[in-house]
Amino acid sequence: MSSRRPFLGWLLIAPSLIGVTCFLILPVVLAFVVSLFRWDLLGTRTFLGLGNYASLLADGALANSLLVTGVFTLISVPVSLAIGLVLATQLVRALPGSAIVRVIVVIPWVCAPLALGVVWKWIFQPSVGALNQILGVRIEWLTDPSLALPAVAFVAIWQNVGYISLFFQAGLSRIPGSIYEAARIDGANAGQQLWFMTIPLLRPTTFFLAVTQVVASFQVFDMVFALTGGGPQHRTEVIASLIYHEAFEASRLGRASAVAVILFVLLVVITVIQQRWFSRRITYDMS
Repeated sequence: MSSRRPFLGWLLIAPSLIGVTCFLILPVVLAFVVSLFRWDLLGTRTFLGLGNYASLLADGALANSLLVTGVFTLISVPVSLAIGLVLATQLVRALPGSAIVRVIVVIPWVCAPLALGVVWKWIFQPSVGALNQILGVRIEWLTDPSLALPAVAFVAIWQNVGYISLFFQAGLSRIPGSIYEAARIDGANAGQQLWFMTIPLLRPTTFFLAVTQVVASFQVFDMVFALTGGGPQHRTEVIASLIYHEAFEASRLGRASAVAVILFVLLVVITVIQQRWFSRRITYDMS
């Protein structure tokens, strides 16, 4: 863009700037402002300063939701990336039927998470659910405190693995075949090629998927809401569920906004850490 025509440049990016300002920047600013007040959505607002943050730090609900969300992320994201990579290495070979498999594994990702949660809640139903009928035993998948979170994480993995595999396929298709041919001539087996060549060359794709999947896992709500509603015993109450409870069930919009601000800051910190860790380990040169 020529420096002599700055107006044209601002005009071209104006639609994006308006969208980012109205739907990203402004909501964050408003959430921080509301977090400084006690407000029940209907009555008058009472200024508390950082009182909502102090009460949240003293309350065990925030710590529990952070722990639940962290465990959910540690289960779902690495497993999804690993399965997606393995699936992509097979689909990229264009074996017979791979096109059909590619469509099948992507279908869960394009479906509404709330609808998927309703379907999987029926599948996990202890008495007449499809899963227990197949296993021939009665297991309380969603009401047992020790099984509820792994069950929710399993559904998240099942939903996202097709999406992840598509990105890994795109990354694999950019790796020149001559690299693998040279490795085979040097005596590298399939496992060595995967560990020392494929995974390092896929780091740009892995970085993108890791960041987006971590952000998505920290914001998950609708699927958890449909499956467990945050129970049992708050074992699946992720951060978004806590925000919903504080805002619409307890009518404490100030505390809900404070949780949202804490979530925003936490995601920024995690994203910066991921970016710094990957930036020294990424290569975009495949020539």
